[in-house]
Amino acid sequence: MSATGGPRSASTYPSLPFTERMATVEFRVHDRAHIVVDAAVCRDCSVRGCVVACPANLFVPTADGGIVFNYEQCFECGTCYLACDREGAITWSYPEGGHGVVFRHT
Repeated sequence: MSATGGPRSASTYPSLPFTERMATVEFRVHDRAHIVVDAAVCRDCSVRGCVVACPANLFVPTADGGIVFNYEQCFECGTCYLACDREGAITWSYPEGGHGVVFRHT
């Protein structure tokens, strides 16, 4: 809300370069991954929607046709789960309380 009580427009937010904006993000990593990728299911996938769709580039194809997922800097947006068309390839849940991504206002 603005000082007048109305919604803020995009022009009232400070313009920050991407690297500075990312510096305001904290990742509270849990020992257990909140997203699990079944490499056996991924081996037969030629689309690789998760690799293309992930805004944080956390899905990495391997030489043997599998996928490695680095959950430690996940935005928890669910895009990978929505983009994947292979049933059982991605198991997604929210991180346990107190863990996951934390966006700070600047």
